[in-house]
Amino acid sequence: MKIGFACDHAAVDLKNTLLEYLKGKGYECVDYGVNDPTKRVDYPIMGRKVAEAIKAGEVDKGVLVCGTGVGISLAANKVPGIRAALCTDCFCAEATRLHNDANILCMGGRV
Repeated sequence: MKIGFACDHAAVDLKNTLLEYLKGKGYECVDYGVNDPTKRVDYPIMGRKVAEAIKAGEVDKGVLVCGTGVGISLAANKVPGIRAALCTDCFCAEATRLHNDANILCMGGRV
């Protein structure tokens, strides 16, 4: 499985931690950025990158992170066929995959 990752400037550390963890578990990961927390980037731009990559078949699933996870999930969900879910615990993440067929996990780097 190939997983696309992206974040805004508020969540670079969390994105990088998650990406490295999943690489260590053997997943192929694609980093769509941001990698510099001092360079401000609007979350809708980053959310759309991963959503479009899933739609185009470049990656199978996605992980998006912004300050709260709310904004980036809303941005990704504007792309037809995307089901981005903000999850705050393991139960929510598992349930949204099983019952909603979510293809993007969203989280907050500040919460």
